[in-house]
Amino acid sequence: MNRRFLLLFLLLLWLPVLAFGAGNTANDSYRSARRMLEQEVYYDHRVTVYCGYAFDEHRRVCLPEGFVAPAHQGRAARVEWEHAVPAAQFGRAFRQWRDGDPVCVDRRGKAFRGRRCAEKASREYRLMQADMYNLFPAIGAVNAVRSDSRYAELPGVPSAFGLCEARTLGNRFEPPARARGILARAALYMDEEYPACRLDSRQKALFLNWSRQYPVDAWECTRTRRIEALQGNENRIVKELCAAAGLW
Repeated sequence: MNRRFLLLFLLLLWLPVLAFGAGNTANDSYRSARRMLEQEVYYDHRVTVYCGYAFDEHRRVCLPEGFVAPAHQGRAARVEWEHAVPAAQFGRAFRQWRDGDPVCVDRRGKAFRGRRCAEKASREYRLMQADMYNLFPAIGAVNAVRSDSRYAELPGVPSAFGLCEARTLGNRFEPPARARGILARAALYMDEEYPACRLDSRQKALFLNWSRQYPVDAWECTRTRRIEALQGNENRIVKELCAAAGLW
């Protein structure tokens, strides 16, 4: 009986983890994740993911002539941390995001939902939101325009940012070629690790194609190694490709 009780106890202990998947189980603070990325991952590679522009330790971006920010100009000169798979995309899988929660009541007694409620009421959501493999430095104005748009290929669409060849059309966003591989592999990692983040067949096919077309480089492998040391879980997809390329 004691052995059965012990086995049942262990199963109940691990059920939330098994239901949630692996992924990030160490840090549920988005703020802490950004700090670690800034100070312990990108400290010697301060380069924005979409446009490839340098930024300093104060997150100020060195914008070249020819960069255009048709909207959100107040966010153009600073770095923000972009989710490759948008928080809204996986957040809607959580009841707290869709419907709210009894703990999601403001000081005036008004109930709220959405991202704010998911952050407050769901540790599983916070772990996903803080997963550093899915976070990248981006120019704030580009991050704002991308918002929660799906990545896509947009042939014939002009650049939305001048020299920075990111394109947008409706609810679709095409990253410049330089960023497609690393962003695709982040999305494939999220799909593999989190049941709440399953990609549809069209998105998955696009990302698999980008991953083949734009292979890992030394920086992506270094970034992955550093995040693994900080977060405690591996990104199998990137790690295996780096090993095959002799970069691990």
